[in-house]
Amino acid sequence: MHRGIFITACLLGALSVVLGAFGAHSLKNILSVQQLVTFETAVRYQFYHVFALMFVALLYPQFSRRLMLFAGWSFISGIILFCGSLYLLTYVQVSGLAGSKWLGPVTPVGGLAFITGWIMMAVAAIKKN
Repeated sequence: MHRGIFITACLLGALSVVLGAFGAHSLKNILSVQQLVTFETAVRYQFYHVFALMFVALLYPQFSRRLMLFAGWSFISGIILFCGSLYLLTYVQVSGLAGSKWLGPVTPVGGLAFITGWIMMAVAAIKKN
């Protein structure tokens, strides 16, 4: 097991629960329906990829360590870029701050990082003899 990735997954999982509860109990009266959907999408994808990170941590010794590490960093990058941009977009919209247009292109880059992580895990499994 890769201890650092596992700990990161646990902490990001705890953060998912905190943000999900915050969204369900505190933000539903503040956000529009569309903003709440955006926030919930971020929480959902973060939580999905916490499990992916746990798989990476647990499977790390059994497959190509280089590829599994690449997958782990891809998932972490995806959480930061995809989910983080959606969290920020929601915050910027609610706070009325200007200049959120730069967040739009960040979200798909995070999605690509998620896809890369899954592909790296598949490649690691394929390469295992």
